[in-house]
Amino acid sequence: MKKYFKEFDYPLFITYVALCLFGLIMVYSSSMMVAVNKLNLEPDYFYKKQIFNIIIAFIAFFIGCFIPYKRYRNNKFILIMLVSTFVLLILVHLIGYSPDGSGAKSWLKFSFASFQPSELAKISIIIYFSVVFANKNSSGTIDSIMNSLLPPMFIYGLAVASIAMEPDIGSIILLTLIAFSVIAVSGLSIKKFIISMTTVFLIGVGVIGTALLFFKDTLLTEKRMGRIEAFWDPFKDITNYGWQVVNGYYAIGAGGIPGLGLGQSIQKLGYLPEPHTDFILAIISEELGTLGVLFVIGGLGFIVLRGIIVGIRAKDPMARMLAVGIASWIGFQTFVNIGGLSGLIPLTGVPLPFISYGGSSLMLLSLAMGILVNVSMFVKKDRNKLK
Repeated sequence: MKKYFKEFDYPLFITYVALCLFGLIMVYSSSMMVAVNKLNLEPDYFYKKQIFNIIIAFIAFFIGCFIPYKRYRNNKFILIMLVSTFVLLILVHLIGYSPDGSGAKSWLKFSFASFQPSELAKISIIIYFSVVFANKNSSGTIDSIMNSLLPPMFIYGLAVASIAMEPDIGSIILLTLIAFSVIAVSGLSIKKFIISMTTVFLIGVGVIGTALLFFKDTLLTEKRMGRIEAFWDPFKDITNYGWQVVNGYYAIGAGGIPGLGLGQSIQKLGYLPEPHTDFILAIISEELGTLGVLFVIGGLGFIVLRGIIVGIRAKDPMARMLAVGIASWIGFQTFVNIGGLSGLIPLTGVPLPFISYGGSSLMLLSLAMGILVNVSMFVKKDRNKLK
């Protein structure tokens, strides 16, 4: 046990815990009026549920932290992980539901909790790609299209196709970006790298194009088209689909540099429909101002940069791909969330890592953080041996 604490990545751990606890405070502040006025519940309803989510997330973190990452190379583990992921993705199509009424059946409801299988698909792709390409690196067949590229491309294609049928465009975008990132540091030659990148892109475009051809009415719902129109000009339809974006702008503008003070948000009083989920950063900006936003972005940015540095320092290809894959997941998800809030990209409903209310994303991101800390410990241990 001493060796774990000797090499333990305390900066990563402290940053992760600080973001989770800060998010808990902001979930309480932003969700009170939603719980009371909209759902007729106790004001601390979402706060209590988020405490439970964080407890489960911390357990997931320590599981990922203290299981040596090399054990994921076990074929039985990979098989169980992939089968479990695809079984859950299939179940979504059979018994899934849409919590926000958007028509995207991306959640499974159990008696004790709800779960979003597309979140599991993200970490499964990171681990599977890392294991496959690490094995091919060891065997010297990394540049073989048949042996190295086709199997992971096939699994990626199945995952994208399953998520497209929900449909969950935000998760498809993130899954594609994650796949790009892992492949980029896999050790492929430039020629094979270009081929694999093109393949991933064509699979994504092909799946989305096919889905649009056969499920046009399901994909291009009035709400989704409204979000796209609101992206181009949110003030054009300010009373309908532009409402959330515009009120997010009002929250950011009202907070300014100092903020209105914790708990003093006006936009959470019914103007922002779900202020504790994907628009929680708008409430942070309104109540805590620029410093609150910088704390969140700085913390998430630190995790992403440290993850990339761990990957660069890793001699083991698998460690490199795991670290960069997890860092890219957190980084791209942060960008997609803030991009939707700021109007840089259309809204996708993607939560802000470690900050937004929710269980599935927080739990699996925490598991990924634990894996990243584990990789960091092994990389640090290897570097110390050389000194």
